[in-house]
Amino acid sequence: MDDTFDDLLLANQRYATSAPRNFDGYAHAGIAVVTCMDSRLQPLEMIGLFLGEAKILRTPGGHVTEDAMNGCILGVNLLRVRRILVVSHSKCAMASGDDEELSRRVSQASGRDASGLEFGADPDQTGRLRADVKLLAGHPLIAGRASVGGFHYDVDTGLLQRIC
Repeated sequence: MDDTFDDLLLANQRYATSAPRNFDGYAHAGIAVVTCMDSRLQPLEMIGLFLGEAKILRTPGGHVTEDAMNGCILGVNLLRVRRILVVSHSKCAMASGDDEELSRRVSQASGRDASGLEFGADPDQTGRLRADVKLLAGHPLIAGRASVGGFHYDVDTGLLQRIC
């Protein structure tokens, strides 16, 4: 093996000396957050929560993918989730164009054909957020068991605004 990840393993050794332990895996604040994979977002911190209080599901654009839906269903039915926040954000690459544009950019960056990939890009960020909230809220394994809201996070101000 090479040493590509050695710095991270070393950091993990430091972390392990004080890492929180004895968590039970429940969402103790009853919260799940579906948000983007963007590294500017700190989902727990943006809503004043701490480790062990929420389930965090990250996808490109914060869209409700099949995996995110499954995570929410598990959270609501097995892990004490009672509120789900779907959070989009400003300056999101997934709102900068459509899948064709992103595929073209990936092809250009990689030098390989990326056509046909489905990222879920959508320049109508608010419309997509509303559709994702409706999808979650209407699912028979979530409806009546958890409240679902759509929010938008501004990466410049740190403020979260409820959209739906």
